[in-house]
Amino acid sequence: MPLSDSESEAVPYVRFQSPHANGRGHFTGVFGLVNRLAREGRLSDEQESFRRTNNSWYDAAYTDPSTVDPAVYDEEVNPGAAAWFKPSATHLLARVPGYLEILAAHGVECLALSSVDPGRVVYEDDVQVVVVPHA
Repeated sequence: MPLSDSESEAVPYVRFQSPHANGRGHFTGVFGLVNRLAREGRLSDEQESFRRTNNSWYDAAYTDPSTVDPAVYDEEVNPGAAAWFKPSATHLLARVPGYLEILAAHGVECLALSSVDPGRVVYEDDVQVVVVPHA
């Protein structure tokens, strides 16, 4: 089905995630993938320093949706909910390549997805949306 004029001109939302579903059927995002490597003790000192510094920066730079709405990621309320960057979040997107480099160094696949309509929006702020994916 072709996109309407407004959809074809819209700037897409962006998400970085594993191409493989986890045990719950979800696709882990870029930060979760790097954090898993850290929990497994697989990061070099330099990679761990990058992760800690940048995770702290992200924590300060934007809101964790679950602090605003504790049910936003509740599987029964919003099955499969996932966060996507808004295209205007260039300052947040600028730091993602460092995470992607860590994943590549460990052979962990991560896809860059973009969509003008990634799902039903259940949370939104100035830099992100959390959506329940379309069926």
